[in-house]
Amino acid sequence: MNMALSKKEEQILKSIVVASENDPDKPEFPPDNPKFPATPTFKIEVPGFSNVWFKDESKNLTGTHKDRMAWEMVVTYKEFLLSKKAGRIKKLPILSILSSGSAALAIQTQLTKYNLPNLHVLMDSSADPKIVSSLEKIGCNVFLENLGRKRFTWEDILKLTNNENGFDITSNEAYDPTVRFYDWLSYEIINNDADFIFVPFGTGQLYENIMNVIKNELGYKRKDQRFRGTKKTLQNASILGATTSNPKSKADKLYAPFLPFANYSKQWIKFYRYTGLSGEMSEVYNLQEKYLDKAIKIAEKMGLECEPSGIAGLGLLLQIKNKIPKDKKILIVNTGKTKWV
Repeated sequence: MNMALSKKEEQILKSIVVASENDPDKPEFPPDNPKFPATPTFKIEVPGFSNVWFKDESKNLTGTHKDRMAWEMVVTYKEFLLSKKAGRIKKLPILSILSSGSAALAIQTQLTKYNLPNLHVLMDSSADPKIVSSLEKIGCNVFLENLGRKRFTWEDILKLTNNENGFDITSNEAYDPTVRFYDWLSYEIINNDADFIFVPFGTGQLYENIMNVIKNELGYKRKDQRFRGTKKTLQNASILGATTSNPKSKADKLYAPFLPFANYSKQWIKFYRYTGLSGEMSEVYNLQEKYLDKAIKIAEKMGLECEPSGIAGLGLLLQIKNKIPKDKKILIVNTGKTKWV
């Protein structure tokens, strides 16, 4: 039985416009000015290398790639609204997330814009009070907890954010686990035909998304029209993730004592390499702080908008520079710099 939406909900539903799911001529992001690619890629100077390119996600609304995830949450609410209109649900659910701040900022910004329910955010009790205050000012309901004491499940996150009837979006377990949050970004990245792609690895969602998009393009599934690269180059491309095990690292968004939902494992990436779906150097590497510091100095010299976590890929390139051919095409993915209000 159909249930009428309120006038406000009808207006929200009409305001959420998704041009297409995967038509590059009808992109969906950014919502105010859709384009593909949505953010620029340009050549940069890195000592010792001749062909290094920079994918710059700092140009997004709140400054990071998390804005893409935020838009997908709005699209999810469109699905919820349609379900409510069809009588399948009685009220719109609330979303919860475990976040250090950037994702929460991006998501709440979009929820506020579309008059959707406020986000419930689980943060570490040691979080910067200024960040907590900023999130609360834009509408987030923030809950503080010692996040270093154990690995939190989605059930834990919902309970600790007083939202047991809602949905946890920290992971993509409630969504398509292969391409949901960063599929458009993944195609923008692989379309550069780079031999080596360096990506920050925090939650692991972007890295996993890139690898699964590559698997789709090189496998037997129907090919996506967003792919504009060269299959041979893609097959041999190495995807290198940069993370840290240092709790005092400047790349604070890449460190977590317990990564709650990362699907990455050495066996998983080894399978990709052995089956010809990825280059021989594809792996997640532990970034040493001294190379991150060097990357920060290079970025500052070039005037690049980035934070330590976002520029981790450049740090990793500097760390393993003797293993990378100097003339190969290299892509550094900058996940950005959060624009705190």
